Amino acid sequence: MKDFRLIYVLMLALISACNTNTKQKEKEKMLGSKNIPKVVTADIETGIKANIAKKVEEGGGYFNMSTDEKDLRLQLVRVHTEYLSNLGPNRHFACVDLADVNGDVYDVDFFLDGDPGNMSVTETTLHKLNGKPFYTWKQRKDKTWYRLPVQNATSDLLGVIEGEDSFEFKYEVTLPEINESAKIWIPVPQSDRFQTVQMKALEAPVEHQILKEKKYGNTILYMELSPEHSGKKVQLIFDVERQEKEPYEENSSPTVYLDANILLPVSDRFKILADSIIGSKGSESTIMGARALYDYVIDNMRYIKAGKYGTGDAVYACDALTGNCTEFHSLFISLARSAGIPARFAVGAAIPSERDDGGIDGYHCWAEFYAEGKWWPVDISEANKYTALATYYFGRHPANRIEFTRGRDLQIEPGPNSGPINFLAYPVMEIGNNPAFPKTFFSFQRKSGKQTL
Repeated sequence: MKDFRLIYVLMLALISACNTNTKQKEKEKMLGSKNIPKVVTADIETGIKANIAKKVEEGGGYFNMSTDEKDLRLQLVRVHTEYLSNLGPNRHFACVDLADVNGDVYDVDFFLDGDPGNMSVTETTLHKLNGKPFYTWKQRKDKTWYRLPVQNATSDLLGVIEGEDSFEFKYEVTLPEINESAKIWIPVPQSDRFQTVQMKALEAPVEHQILKEKKYGNTILYMELSPEHSGKKVQLIFDVERQEKEPYEENSSPTVYLDANILLPVSDRFKILADSIIGSKGSESTIMGARALYDYVIDNMRYIKAGKYGTGDAVYACDALTGNCTEFHSLFISLARSAGIPARFAVGAAIPSERDDGGIDGYHCWAEFYAEGKWWPVDISEANKYTALATYYFGRHPANRIEFTRGRDLQIEPGPNSGPINFLAYPVMEIGNNPAFPKTFFSFQRKSGKQTL
């Protein structure tokens, strides 16, 4: 009986101890939950923006960083809200795009400590330069992460050639059946600070004229044709040296690129939409506002060749949210201009990077916007296709392309009966008073020494 009582007392003591321990843990858990504030991504975004704003104020208007090669004067472009993370109690992660005064865009990783409203940056590292990573992240078995260097920071699978490219470019037109007098206008690419173009050959079945379009400075080949030229070919061959395009200064005023074009309206509809997209970012910097519009087009439009695609109608693009490169960039341009950001259009051809010769699948177009005293190249449809290079295409055009013409609503003399040319990539042709669409084929032959990104 004594043994039974002893066992009973011990069991009560054990149960009491277990209950006490459980209650203590629950009490500690409750206290802990009260003492550690819940942190959401909005808190981290606010925290990193506050830290950057403080550094900008201390740095005379710039977020200053240094590398082994140079000192950087940076401005905020965007916070990657999709990567904001709460790593644990009082420990957070943020990824931010910052643009240097020379136009380079850096992806910067930040680690922060602290509670909402009181966060401080503990570590800052440059992750990418113009979309090229200096390192990547890898997870250990214990679920923690560490940096892994990326040798030479290359990713050549995405079709970008940086630095420079050189190639022979052939523009070939096969004339359709002509049953009365006809006229044709063909773009002639020309040299500028980013491309050197020399015409090696021009074969045509009839005498030609070279016209100069005054507003944007485009050069256009013009011919008058007759039925005897049916089925004949027009061939232009160019030798091209092309430089990678980055943000650049230009002496002329950008304000002309705030005006509407026929299919690029500047209106209340686009202003209301642009203001809702940009929000408070517009008061922080023009670059941030433009980046918000750029991301909106990437996130909301789908690259589909259907419907009225290829016309560059911003209203159609806004309604359908589909199209090819012309719709992507037309929507961006109308939104930017309606928000007070000068923006302009250009068209040419993208030269394949994965091979050194052969045909090219049609024209390609792109845009530029004006901010911080520079024109910033953007290619939104390519960024939509290759999201890993969305940072690269915000401020860069690769070397492997050729520009034909710039601008919309081109007016020339003599010009088409239909009025201003919407944009000039493929030939504009009229047989009598009716439009015609000759077969057009582009091809190239690359010279040696390409360098891929």
